[in-house]
Amino acid sequence: MTDTGDKEFYFTIDKEANTEFKERGSRFIAFAYPVSSKEEFKKYLQQIKKEHPKAVHHCFAYRLGTDMNDFRSSDDGEPSGTAGKPILGQIDSKQMTNIMVVVVRYFGGTLLGVPGLIHAYKTVTALVLQMVPMIQKPIELSYRFQFDYQQLNDIMRVLKKCHANILKQELHLFPEIEAGIPKSRKDELLMSLKELHNVKFTLLV
Repeated sequence: MTDTGDKEFYFTIDKEANTEFKERGSRFIAFAYPVSSKEEFKKYLQQIKKEHPKAVHHCFAYRLGTDMNDFRSSDDGEPSGTAGKPILGQIDSKQMTNIMVVVVRYFGGTLLGVPGLIHAYKTVTALVLQMVPMIQKPIELSYRFQFDYQQLNDIMRVLKKCHANILKQELHLFPEIEAGIPKSRKDELLMSLKELHNVKFTLLV
């Protein structure tokens, strides 16, 4: 993960939620999920489509990454700008990322018009986001550490102290660990590592 400016934390959710909103006969069912990749997003979207095959629309929006630059929204056949944009707008109003919302619509026989659709998709998204607590998570920088085997305990102690998230480890002849370091603990970590000799560390992009 690349550097993300001055920000040290981001906001997201850590569990899924769903709720329903009715407008003039149409049912709007919103599903919110924490996601960290497009693959996860696709998996949940397919799951919802299987569970609701008779719904006329499966509209969605997601935002990914701590730089918040990876996002997408879809009206899935609704008039342009009436579904995906209002869903994404509600995610962005809370400044959240690593999150997706899918809204399934069952048509009730009455056309809602553009303002009515925008209102319905915005409202049901706001409702589902109120149902699950927003959490703050540290932005992590990914590092690779290479060291001598006898230094393993010292390395693990430093990583634990800095609340590192171990992503991958190879502990054979030439030990190597990849870990996500909270950005706020980077200086403390690098200072501690300098006290250990022969430890190589590389920032992964």
